[in-house]
Amino acid sequence: MTLKVTCYGVRPNEVPFFEALNKYGYELNLVEALTTHENADAAKGSDAIILRGNCVADRENLEKWASWGIQYVFTRTVGFNHIDKEAAAALGLKVAYVPGYSPNAIAELSLTLAMDLLRHVSYTVNQTRQLNFKVDATMFSKEIRNCKVGIIGTGRIGVTEAQLFKGLGATVYGYDVFQSEYAKSVVEFLELDDLLATCDIVSLHVPYFKGQNDKMVNAEFISKMKDGAILINTARGELQDNEAIVAAIKSGKLDGFGADVLPNETAFFFKEFASKEDIPDATVREMIDLYPKILLTPHVGSNTDEALSNMIETSYDNLNEVLTTGQLTNSVL
Repeated sequence: MTLKVTCYGVRPNEVPFFEALNKYGYELNLVEALTTHENADAAKGSDAIILRGNCVADRENLEKWASWGIQYVFTRTVGFNHIDKEAAAALGLKVAYVPGYSPNAIAELSLTLAMDLLRHVSYTVNQTRQLNFKVDATMFSKEIRNCKVGIIGTGRIGVTEAQLFKGLGATVYGYDVFQSEYAKSVVEFLELDDLLATCDIVSLHVPYFKGQNDKMVNAEFISKMKDGAILINTARGELQDNEAIVAAIKSGKLDGFGADVLPNETAFFFKEFASKEDIPDATVREMIDLYPKILLTPHVGSNTDEALSNMIETSYDNLNEVLTTGQLTNSVL
């Protein structure tokens, strides 16, 4: 019998990847929308589900799926906080994740946001699109080789970004509670306060632990940063205090902020609003008004050919492993 797999959150450009990488011959039901309570029944008749981040996999949906005989609820993401693990365990479901994918995908976006803000590219292009070709003071910048870059979180993504910046000639420092030997070969480690006071660009690559590092980037954190520095967050939105960041941009304490994430991002990302007033957060509206000092992208860091292939292949392999061996190496339960 051919296994039927419903995959949620499959963008049109991703369909060829899901089909071409389907080496196990699964019957695919590709759903473009993220999972909600309203479309959970799209998986009815399936044997397994593959989710993406921001899909709703709470107790209500898990109970529905389990009642229909679905045994496997996997996610093609590193994070799995969108899945109610306790409910899944109680229902006897198997849950797996993707432990890693191309670190270059996130690292390159972080670098791109930082370089845009450093060289004021978005500002300058916005001037020329308004037919203003004058060179003003805002367009002046440092060269990256004369900058100090701080990477907070030196796992695979952080170290990859450090290597990219070093390739451009920057001096790169790192901070992490765990300092791997590999990371030591790439960055010079500093205490966090020293890194913040020293660096022209600070980029976050730390995991989010609910109740432990919520809003770690707050007014106190920013006050320790070098005046006129650039801050980048492509990790998790819960790490940042939006109000503190807005205040720092308005005061000039920060020269720029770039993010691929927001707190409570399901309220914003993957949606199109008719007007700015429809965005359900006043501070996010302020952040948009502060463009091009603030650059926001809608969680597209992993939206590359390599990262997408890694996530799909690993998800398919997870399913094949449990079906053929009964083992699940990447289980989250």
